[in-house]
Amino acid sequence: MRRRDFIAVVGSAAVGWSSIAPAQPGLRRVTVVLGFEQDDQEGQKRLAAFTETLGRLGWSDGRNIGLDVRWAGGNVANYKAVAKEVAAASPDVITAMTNPFVAQLQPLTKTIPILFIQVSDSIGAGFVSSVTRPGGKITGFENFQPEIGGKWLSCSRRPRPP
Repeated sequence: MRRRDFIAVVGSAAVGWSSIAPAQPGLRRVTVVLGFEQDDQEGQKRLAAFTETLGRLGWSDGRNIGLDVRWAGGNVANYKAVAKEVAAASPDVITAMTNPFVAQLQPLTKTIPILFIQVSDSIGAGFVSSVTRPGGKITGFENFQPEIGGKWLSCSRRPRPP
């Protein structure tokens, strides 16, 4: 399987989100960084959805991929240390949440593909050059695009029916 196809498979699973065993030799190594504390219910739900979706797509931890889950704890002060650990581990792909974490991770690697989730304005943040053709090793899913802000405002000014 080509690297781009592999990233697409991981990306399709990332729309939603094991205890995780270290990767074995020959397995594709995927690091998932969640911006939650490990005991956070929302974080656990996202991880379960991610793992289930990977399973439906034929990927399972320990069989053909090795998942490494990192919990950033929602504390921006932790992001730099977690980003350094993740980059130093050199996984095959990194799935990361939020602008602040991707910003910490971006300068640490030019070779490891980064798939972002829950990022807003990836162009303005300097993560990609274009949404349709991101270029480089970073791509992902935006949760908000700046262009829709005006639409939200225009909808909020309309009179509501009684």
